[in-house]
Formats: sequence, C-alpha cells, structure tokens
Amino acid sequence: MKKLLAILLALVLALATCSAIAEVVDPDTIEDTMTSADGTYELAFVTDVGQLKDKSFNQGTWNGVKAYAAENGLSYKYYQPANGDQATDDDRYDAMKAAVEGGAKVVVCAGFMQEAALTKAATEYPDAKFIFIDGYPIGLDNVAPIAFKEEQSGYFAGYAIVMDGFTKLGFCGGGGGTNPACCRYGYGFAQGAEAAAAELGVEVELKYSWQYGASFSASPELQTMAKGWYETGTEIIFACGGSMFASITAAAAENDGFVVGVDVDQSFESDTVVTSALKGLSNATKWAITKCYDGSFADIGGVPTSLGANDDAVGLPTETWSFESYTVEQYEAAMEAMKAGELVVDDQAPTEGGIADVAFEHVVIDYV
Repeated sequence: MKKLLAILLALVLALATCSAIAEVVDPDTIEDTMTSADGTYELAFVTDVGQLKDKSFNQGTWNGVKAYAAENGLSYKYYQPANGDQATDDDRYDAMKAAVEGGAKVVVCAGFMQEAALTKAATEYPDAKFIFIDGYPIGLDNVAPIAFKEEQSGYFAGYAIVMDGFTKLGFCGGGGGTNPACCRYGYGFAQGAEAAAAELGVEVELKYSWQYGASFSASPELQTMAKGWYETGTEIIFACGGSMFASITAAAAENDGFVVGVDVDQSFESDTVVTSALKGLSNATKWAITKCYDGSFADIGGVPTSLGANDDAVGLPTETWSFESYTVEQYEAAMEAMKAGELVVDDQAPTEGGIADVAFEHVVIDYV
C-alpha cells in the first residue's frame, strides 16, 4: 500500500510539474527587453513602421514572439529599423542582419514593406528561418509567409455595427491604399455594411479615405480630418492602421463619436471603441515559430499560408461585447455560416484607389 501511495504521489507531482511548465504566459506581463547570459538572442522581431507598443499590429506580433520565448525558456529581442516611419529597405535589412548576427535562429518580420530587405537577408543567411507576417511567398524556402483573411474580419465589423443601428460610417486606412491587409479590411468592412443594410432595408453612408495614413502614424492632420467627419454626422470610424488609432479615438472622444479598432481588441485603450476587427497575430506568430522547432517548418516555408475563419484567426471580440441590438449569438451564427461556406466574402480587394468604383446598392461611398 505504501508503495502504491508513493507511486500515486509521484504521478501527481509529475502532472503538477508538467502543468506548470505548460502554463500559458500572459505576454503583457513579459518584459520587452531582456538580457541573455551569453549576449545572444535566439528569437528576434523586426518591427513594421510605427511604434513597437502600437496596441495593434506590431504589438500583437511581438506578443506572440515574447509568449513563445517565455513558455520555452528562449532569449528574445526586438529590432526597430532606423529612421522610424521613414525607414528604408537598407534600414530594414540592417535590422535583420543585426538580429541574425546577434544569434537569432528565427527572425519574425512584420509588414509587407519588409519584402525587399527580407529577400536580401534570407538569401545571405540561409540557415536562419524567417517568418513574414502579413507576407507572401518571395521564392525562398527559409521564409514562411503568413497572411490573414482580413476581409472576413472587416465584414463582421461592418455587418455588426450596421445591425446595431449605425448608418453613417467612416474608414481611415493605413498604407496609402497600397497595404494589402488594410485594403482587405476596408473592402470587407464595406461588404458587411452592405449586407446588413440590405437586410434591414436602410441606406448607409461610408466615408472612405487613405489620407494621412501612409506611415500608419498618429498625426494632427488625421485627427483634424476625423474630427471634421464626426462634426458633419459620421457616427463611427474604422481606425485601420496601427498608431492612427490614437488620432481617431481622440477625435471621437471630443465629439461623442465611436470607433472600430483593428488587429487586436482595442476596447481597453479607449471608451470610444465599440468593437475591433481582429486577426490572431499573437497565436499565428506562436504557431509559425513552433513549426521552426518541431521539424515541420517545410510545411510553411516558401508556401502561402492565409489564415481565416476556419482557422479561428479572424473575427470580433466577444468577451468585451458592447452592442445593444446585435447579439453574440447572431455573430456566432454568422461565423458558423462563414466556416460552412454559406457566407462568402469577396477577397479580391481593390488597391490603389480603394473601393470608389465598386458598386453597392445600399452603401453610398464618399471617397475622400
């Protein structure tokens, strides 16, 4: 009996130890800067334009890097290309070079503007693995491009806010109309608004602009434009572009307006946020890094990966739900319809001019 109890106790302790090791770490509690014992850093993150802690794209991706590192006892470091919002391809390459020469076995690069620098760095360092978030194949097997079906997430946001009673909408996008992810978000947003407006038998107005968003940064000019929209009747603006969020929420707060956040749940950052169009940046980053270590990197290296509803990688946050008329149950039914292929969103998002020439029956586009 004593022997049996000893064995059972050992099993309990072993399970407890395994549970502690497997415990998921909240990335917000992980320091952004660490000092490794030997001065090298195994996991690296090269930021997109904008701030590291932008409460959006950069931060969501970085959280995935930090979380994987913390959960697996690895060293990590972030690298911001020189010259901030004016960073060149050479600046981005220099950051990637510094990461690899600083010991990185895996380099996560955020944003489609990394392409030229990434091509050069991955060619020169074939033994390193690179993860290209919001990317596409560039002809190199050591680069894993991870994209998202942002049009699906944008659709859910546009549909939800119109179903909840908003009819005067705005969209402020980052990247100047050339960022594929932002284009998909905006196009999906308009499609969702159109579907809800048709269902309710109402007409929706949508101001749509890429102005002041080329660098994804907050600016007085952007805030002034958003303020003007709110003052002339716009009820809610989709702030689709990293740190642009700060300018738009400031304008909303001044004018009793509302905001749709992007990439991550931004309701914690401003009371003006009604919902956010999400994509699973942190989880997707962790998933891709895992493949660098479990022997399955060949599944994603050099081939396109696009994560959407069927991967639970896009959608709306339900834990902070604040809609009054549109319910979580209605949203979940729409999500299931999308997963089943019954609800299809056009993914051919127009670029270089947005959706000015797209025909909608119930949404009137004011292309600013």
